[in-house]
Amino acid sequence: MRLKLEQQVINIVRKKRKSLPREGVRKLKVSLNDEFSKANLKVGRDNLFNILRKHNMLTLRKKTSARTTNSYHRFYKYNNLIKNMKVTKSNQVWVSDITYIRTVEGFCYLALITDMHSRKIIGYDLSDSLELKGCVRALNKAIYQAKNINKLIHHSHRGIQYCSNVYTQILKRKKIGISMTEENHCYEQCYGRTCKWHIKR
Repeated sequence: MRLKLEQQVINIVRKKRKSLPREGVRKLKVSLNDEFSKANLKVGRDNLFNILRKHNMLTLRKKTSARTTNSYHRFYKYNNLIKNMKVTKSNQVWVSDITYIRTVEGFCYLALITDMHSRKIIGYDLSDSLELKGCVRALNKAIYQAKNINKLIHHSHRGIQYCSNVYTQILKRKKIGISMTEENHCYEQCYGRTCKWHIKR
């Protein structure tokens, strides 16, 4: 009797999945209530979940995050210059990073340059890819608006964008020190600070 019940449930679910292949158990239970009633089946949500799990019919979750860092590359990785540094003024250390923004059409990528002392965003660029150009545009914006970058240090993770020759050459031409995390970890990069970002126009 039990196996017959399971087979009836599976047949109904397979039919439904032809039109909605990604529907999870909760939504599936609601949308199939009428079908179960017509077949004189009493199927609770937990029972439906157990049947689908037993027959490997649970849907897999879609990836909900985007990877922004690729540290496996041929470019030189610089030492961490700010590990024990006390930051006392603006334009002493800039921290660069990339974050993603989920939209209905996919991911957008926001490249940021943040002043470590004031915690203000002084350079930024929003693009639809992780290409180097976005990071370069953010850096150029920060340099353009900066009043004094003497003895400035640029700190970032070891991602390919920040280690690339194009990016590091800009820093070297401007005589900006290059510092990178020893591990690709956001807390090492920002030292556990809660960044209150404000776009400086």
